[in-house]
Amino acid sequence: MSPTNEQFRQWLPQYWPTWIGAALFRLLNQMPWSVQRAFAHGLGWFAWHFVPIRRRVALINLRLCFPEKSEREIRALARAHFDALAMGLIESCAAWWTDTADLPPHRINGREHINAVIARGRGAVLLTAHFTTLEICGRYMTDAFNVGCLYRNPDNPVIARLMRGQRERRMAIAVHFDDLKGLIRALRAGHAIWYAPDQGRRTKQSELLPFFGVPAITTTATTKLAAITGSPVVPYFGRREPDGSYTLTILPPLEDFPTSDPSADAIRINRLIEENVRLAPEQYFWVHRRFKGRGPNYPDVYAP
Repeated sequence: MSPTNEQFRQWLPQYWPTWIGAALFRLLNQMPWSVQRAFAHGLGWFAWHFVPIRRRVALINLRLCFPEKSEREIRALARAHFDALAMGLIESCAAWWTDTADLPPHRINGREHINAVIARGRGAVLLTAHFTTLEICGRYMTDAFNVGCLYRNPDNPVIARLMRGQRERRMAIAVHFDDLKGLIRALRAGHAIWYAPDQGRRTKQSELLPFFGVPAITTTATTKLAAITGSPVVPYFGRREPDGSYTLTILPPLEDFPTSDPSADAIRINRLIEENVRLAPEQYFWVHRRFKGRGPNYPDVYAP
């Protein structure tokens, strides 16, 4: 769709509720943080009870990934996840519209790892995953290191416009996830780019590999990207703390990466993501259908 068509489409009547919702959330963003957190809890309760499709997906994913947990524990974790989802929406508004000085407190561990990489001018693949804290932790990283990102436009053109506009305004560079040449150019130019390979889709560079022990479509492109650009892969993960603050942990660049085995590299990345999901499992994006499209040899776990 051309930019002109997209600009026209966002003003169609079907998207007026989105504009109204965005305006209301911008007003909510002016409220004290304690009020916004309380609102998120209420919104999470509402979504849990009145969005059964996503509730069902989250429950299925959690049962698959945590077979050792009882059904009671799974449902409690899923319920907490919906609060985390709602909080992620509030955090997105803060990341887009709040001045740096007014953001909630945070700490960044491992600054030296990314500073050393940036100083060498080789660019960096900032490896992370789709957590509900994605937007606000991305803002903290941008404020601290002026990083760039990959982005994917949502189907809703209003949300796409808001997200793309804020990322282009605040980040050093924003590259569409389908623009591989643009990503390579950005890394070779020395940019540190946010990169989350944990929502796979079938491509020439994907395989069925274990995620929490369950076969899932997984990209193997990280190996090729690191090999072509020579950029180190620097993992980082953000976590929402019980007191309302945030902890970002930047790990050392992956050693002996990439290798000649893209599948082994991808499994290594999956395991690293799993380790960090387990630190705050309710904060991972469980409403995504991670185990879809695996082919005729695997059951459709999301089938009614």
